[in-house]
Amino acid sequence: QVQLVESGGGLVQAGGSLRLSCAASGRTFSNCVMGWFRQAPGKEREFVAAITWSAGDTRYADSVKGRFTISRDNAKNTVYLQMNSLKPEDTAVYYCAADTYGVFRQRIGVMPSSYDYWGQGTQVTVSS
Repeated sequence: QVQLVESGGGLVQAGGSLRLSCAASGRTFSNCVMGWFRQAPGKEREFVAAITWSAGDTRYADSVKGRFTISRDNAKNTVYLQMNSLKPEDTAVYYCAADTYGVFRQRIGVMPSSYDYWGQGTQVTVSS
C-alpha cells in the first residue's frame, strides 16, 4: 500500500523559507514522477513542482520558478520542496503526489488527475 506522508509545514513571515518533506513507502518509485501541489481556501488544487524519481528531471509552475526547488533522496525515499522568498500568496495546504505512470509520459504532468496517490497535506501559512 502506497503511503505519502508530508511534513515541514508551518507559519513563516514573508521572505522566509520552509522545507517540506514527503516520505514515500509501499512500492518501488523508480518509474514515478513525484509532485507537489497546493490548494488555498476557495481555490482549485494547483501544480507547484514535480521531479522524475530516476533521472531527477524537474518541472515548476511559473509562480514558483526561481524561489522553490524540488529534490529527492533515493536512499531515504523522500522528496523535498525547498521554498524560499515566500509570499503571502503561497499560503495553502501543500500535497505530495505520485504519478506511477510518469516515466512513460512525454512530459511531466501538471494536472492533479495525472497523479495516483496523495498525501494528507501540510499547511503552509505566510504572514505579511
